[in-house]
Amino acid sequence: MNSSVAPRHYPLDAPLKAAAGRLTHGLSPAALTLSLLDWGLHLAGSPGKQAELAQSAAHKWLRWVTMASGGRGRAGAVQGDRRFAPTPWAQPPFDALVDAFLLAGQWWSEAVDGVPGVSRHHEQVTAFVIRQWLDMASPSNLPWANPEVLETTWRTGGLNLWDGAANWWRDAMLVASNSPPPGAELFTPGENVAVTPGQVVFRNALIEVIQYAPSTDDVHPEPVLIMPSWIMKYYILDLSPHNSLVRYLVSQGHTVFMVSWRNPGPEDRNLGMDDYLRLGALAAVEAVQQAQPGRGIHLAGYCLGGTLAAIAAASMASRSGVHLKTLTLLAAQTDFNDPGELGTFIDESQVAFLEDIMDDQGVLDGRQMAGAFALINSKDLVWSKLVRAYLLGGSTPLNDLHAWNADATRMPARMHSEYLRRLYMGNDLAEGRYRVDGHRVALRALRLPIFALATERDHVSPWRSVYKIHFLTHAEVTFALTSGGHNAGIVNPPREPAPPSIRYRCMTLSADAAHIDADWWLHEAPVTAGSWWPEWQAWLAAHSGPPEKPLPIGGSGPSRLRPIEDAPGTYVHAS
Repeated sequence: MNSSVAPRHYPLDAPLKAAAGRLTHGLSPAALTLSLLDWGLHLAGSPGKQAELAQSAAHKWLRWVTMASGGRGRAGAVQGDRRFAPTPWAQPPFDALVDAFLLAGQWWSEAVDGVPGVSRHHEQVTAFVIRQWLDMASPSNLPWANPEVLETTWRTGGLNLWDGAANWWRDAMLVASNSPPPGAELFTPGENVAVTPGQVVFRNALIEVIQYAPSTDDVHPEPVLIMPSWIMKYYILDLSPHNSLVRYLVSQGHTVFMVSWRNPGPEDRNLGMDDYLRLGALAAVEAVQQAQPGRGIHLAGYCLGGTLAAIAAASMASRSGVHLKTLTLLAAQTDFNDPGELGTFIDESQVAFLEDIMDDQGVLDGRQMAGAFALINSKDLVWSKLVRAYLLGGSTPLNDLHAWNADATRMPARMHSEYLRRLYMGNDLAEGRYRVDGHRVALRALRLPIFALATERDHVSPWRSVYKIHFLTHAEVTFALTSGGHNAGIVNPPREPAPPSIRYRCMTLSADAAHIDADWWLHEAPVTAGSWWPEWQAWLAAHSGPPEKPLPIGGSGPSRLRPIEDAPGTYVHAS
């Protein structure tokens, strides 16, 4: 069966799947079970692999006994694993406990890897499931085995556990009432975040387009149109004044337009990918053309918004009267053949399960997506937070990025199903099968300069997957790789002095350059300390005309757009 075409669904299935999905964060029990059975049955039928694992277990046992008795070396915490970084974990008997846990983790990794006959996808799912169980069983999660918890309990007379119980009750009530976390009220769009001055100049049933007021006497003539992902509120790119990408671009003499997506409800269940392209990307481009007639547009997209921007650019490549000056893709994939750890959640069983959940709800709820994303890095995003809040009794003040992350959005059932099937499962865009208005669109039709940015620790859009844009177009590509993850790597303003951990690599390859793989690029691209923002801004300026007096907001003349209301508009406030 063509993975791009959804199979028939039965109304009686939806309530059952929806109830199960609320317990599993949208993960398909059948998909997990099939993967574990595939692995378990093939392991049972491979005495050679069993013998290898038995030998490894004996070796690790002897190694642990040697270390526990004061012998050489330790298993050592995995690099970047903050659970066992504090000094108390290096003291007996906790060091032996950590060594046993880490050696057990290494053995389970060996047990999953390379079992003859197991499909690669089922191997990945099995590794994911086992990692969840290991992360849950970590000594750091056990109050009687965590030296930090024991020391804090002794020092406070157990008040940390009392405070932790209060934190748990507060969070349980917030989840039950679907309320935002404490402190979220301090980051309200239009009051504390999303405060860059501007006007909503266009609105339809799906988007608002915001034009920001110039803050310089002169501006580059070509406007920048930014299209964020529709699974997020746009103001991640206009957070507090000190870390707003929009404010930075405006301060550098650019006219900036921003798409603000409406948060869909169950009544929007039938909105599809074509609607998001027509009412979203293409409508926004047309609005900017009205406000800035005759000027090339710098089209930029973030995450799924970047994928949609690439589709829009390819579909407009052969149109007359539409002139895109450049295309920028921020942490956006165009080839989904290797989506990284997110691919763990994408197969026929999983997608069919999600479709039944969405058929019952009409949408995929943002909390379900957030739960699945958190499980990808559960030791940092789940368990470490639970230890800090419930065992140590601590609290972490909410910052603007965390408050934005809690301001979740939804996705219409049809659109999300089409997105998963046409792009993730079918990889139609990269393989030339994606259709717009019945016609195939080809990324190879793109001839405009492309700036593509990826982040080093991205679990959503792995940088090597983003890098594949080099192989899909006949365009000059400037590729940048920055430190950080999918969100924090993007919200990365210039700072003086630049923190040592903030850096980026950047290199431009011409349209006719020989193709080079990602590892070669990583070795050859020069490293620069600091934020990538100035690099992108300089690239935009280099592809723009000399600054001139700005046009009024909404433009001038008969085609102008009349401002509707002040930024941040109406759609950003919908919950």
